[in-house]
Order: sequence, then structure tokens, then C-alpha cells
Amino acid sequence: MATYIMIGSFLLFCTILMAWKRVQDSGKQQDSVLKQRAIFNLNQQLTYTRLKEILPESIILAQVSYDALLTTKFFRTRNKYRNLIADFVVLDQDHLVVAIVAVDDPMVLKRPQQAQYQDALLSMAGYRVIRYEDIPEYHHLRRDFLNEQSEEEGVVNPNTLTALKKFPLYSALGRPKVKAVG
Repeated sequence: MATYIMIGSFLLFCTILMAWKRVQDSGKQQDSVLKQRAIFNLNQQLTYTRLKEILPESIILAQVSYDALLTTKFFRTRNKYRNLIADFVVLDQDHLVVAIVAVDDPMVLKRPQQAQYQDALLSMAGYRVIRYEDIPEYHHLRRDFLNEQSEEEGVVNPNTLTALKKFPLYSALGRPKVKAVG
């Protein structure tokens, strides 16, 4: 009888020990497997390529933190831009910022107020911010950086003017896909 009690208490002790180890291990967070990730999405790849073609002598930086672009004395002000990232920063030969290029991703539903807030932060610091709603076309980049006026933008189509007057809800269709701030 004493043998059965000893075996039963030993099994109970082992069961409690295994349960205690399992509870201890469940408290530790397991790390997931690390995988490589693409630096650019498709829109950013095309924009970067076009910027390099239009501005071969300039330095194009991608995914630049606002902390690298802005500084302030107070911590509470720094918290306003702490996790923000600029898509592209265009530098001249002297490593001075010429412009900051932002490309809105049509797949991501962003609030327009957030984009305006980011643009306002950068323009308050004195940066020139150029925001594109989609992948910028070559003529838009030339116009914004090389001050060239394309032939398409110089000609005004009278049909579009009457269409804009008739349908005020669709007035955004007649505007170019470029917003320049600063």
C-alpha cells in the first residue's frame, strides 16, 4: 500500500512539475522567423527610377525619417513627427535639400488630413514639399524640378472648362495630379 502511495505521489509531483514548466514557457514570447522585405513598393520603385532619370546629378534618398530632417527644442514637439517618414528627399551636389517628394499610395486608404499635416510640418521648417497622388509622370517631374512647361499643360481645352462648370463634383478630374507645398 505504501508503495502505491509513493508511486501516486511521484506521478502527481511530475504532473505538477510539467504543468508549472508549461505555464512558465507560455509567458515567454516566441520570436517569429525573420524574412527579407522589399525596400520599395512598385509605385516607389517607378518614382525613384524617374527621379534618377530626370535628376542624374542629384542625390535621391528614400524613406528618410522626419527626425533626420527636423529638430526642435521640446520633446512634446518632437513627438508630433517622431514616427513619420518622407518618401524621397532630393539633395543637390552640396548635400542640401532641394525638395521632399511624397507619393500617395492609392492602395492605402490614408486620411488627407494626415498628408496635409505632414506637408505643413515640413513646410514650416522651410522645406519645399511636392506631393503626387500617383506615380509622377515625366513631364510633371520636369516641370517641378527643371521648370520646363510641357506642351500638354500649356493648351487649355474649352470642353474641359465647360465640363467643370457643369459638374462641380468632378472638378478634381481636370486638375493635374500634383500638389506643391512651400
